[in-house]
Amino acid sequence: MLEKLINSDGISGNEEAVRKLIQKEIKKYVDSVKVDKLGNLIAHKKGTKPTVMLAAHMDEVGLMVREIEKDGKIRFSTVGGIDEAALICRRVTLGKIKGVIVTKELSRGEGMKELPSMEELYIETGLTKKELRKKGIKVGTYVSFYNCGHTTMGSKKIIAGKGLDDRLGCFVLIELAKRLRKAKEEIYYVFTVQEEMGMYGAKISAYDIEPDWAIVIDVTDADEKSRKMGHGPCITIMDSEMIGNRCINEWLEAIAKRKRIKVQLEVSDSGTTDALSISLSKGGVPTAVIGMAIKSMHTPVSLAHMDDITSSIRLIELLLKKPPKICIT
Repeated sequence: MLEKLINSDGISGNEEAVRKLIQKEIKKYVDSVKVDKLGNLIAHKKGTKPTVMLAAHMDEVGLMVREIEKDGKIRFSTVGGIDEAALICRRVTLGKIKGVIVTKELSRGEGMKELPSMEELYIETGLTKKELRKKGIKVGTYVSFYNCGHTTMGSKKIIAGKGLDDRLGCFVLIELAKRLRKAKEEIYYVFTVQEEMGMYGAKISAYDIEPDWAIVIDVTDADEKSRKMGHGPCITIMDSEMIGNRCINEWLEAIAKRKRIKVQLEVSDSGTTDALSISLSKGGVPTAVIGMAIKSMHTPVSLAHMDDITSSIRLIELLLKKPPKICIT
């Protein structure tokens, strides 16, 4: 299932393929599944209070056609935050058409004296503007990173692939739905859209559900200092835009200590997650974040450690088997 999730394309605003895959799998373990007007997939397991919302976003970063020049050069915009260095000479797909990202100098075989700007990069497909138009390529067409397929590295515990942000979180939610189908509490498994463009999906879904508290499952950058791959899930104390709910964080830390699950505490000056939107919904929702440390985030190929994924599942499962009802910061 994890491999299928990673290999599916789902750039922000175009999450349909990922949503269909998740819907087919998770409906076996919940009471109802619906898709809201924005495209969020909401799986509901009925039960008693507290009402808990677990969220992970389906979308990934990618590109979109901005302009097609007469000779077929395709200029593009990024969908989500992507560094120019991660795009140079990368293979991409526009539907069934394959292309490669180059610059004028690289195409001529000339050396680059400095990192090119996003405006200098373009996609070469070998087709003219007229030929591209006949194949349905136009302004607004999504451009995905070429799918090399999910794989393992030298260690079988290290996985590599595109879209680990946040297909890992989606996988964790599906596994939790399997394990908690007999739980007494009410749980909403929410697979959100457009997190990479402004966390819009989470904002809408949380407003509709009105959970008592929530946990967002996402990824974070491994820095090999305070956030290391294979050293357990990261509990976010603070990121650049929000402070994680102390009450929920303390529950998670206590369980981790009691069950000897390795966790890492994260304080970061950059980035944020769907937790920000959820926490500010209506009158406010106590919200925490569990992140899995990955390398090369927002690039065509990221790396993650399987132990972090399984530990995240176990930690949340233990909390939700007997979740506290009252959460005060």
